[in-house]
Formats: sequence, structure tokens, C-alpha cells
Amino acid sequence: MSLVIEKKRKHLILTQSKLSLAKKILGTRTETETIEKALDTIISEAEKNKIALKATEKFMKSGIEIKDVFGNLED
Repeated sequence: MSLVIEKKRKHLILTQSKLSLAKKILGTRTETETIEKALDTIISEAEKNKIALKATEKFMKSGIEIKDVFGNLED
């Protein structure tokens, strides 16, 4: 997914403890960098989920028979 880089100034009211924790988890230096990296992560995860869903749907439509070799699944 290609995004045009266009920066705009935003005024946000955020929970400082969440922002500080995200900054620590993401290993970022600034709050802006933290928000940018968090948004990048969310976008990337959404793209991965979309691909995984398509693959699952394709697999399920393939008509393959799945056998419960361990006997753990219910009918």
C-alpha cells in the first residue's frame, strides 16, 4: 500500500500513560514518532489480516476434507 507523505499538524488529547507505555514498547524517542509507528503497525496488521482472511476463504472453498486425527473436534 503506497501512501503519499503529507504531514499535517494535529491537536490531540491523549492519555499520557498510554502514550508513555507505547513509546517504551515501540522503542521510539518522541511522542510523534510513537504515534507514527503505532499507526504504521495498525495499517500493516490490517493488511496482513486481509490477506489471511482471503487465504482462509480460498482454503475453505477448495472443498478439502479435514480429518480430526486426534479426535478433539466435535461433529
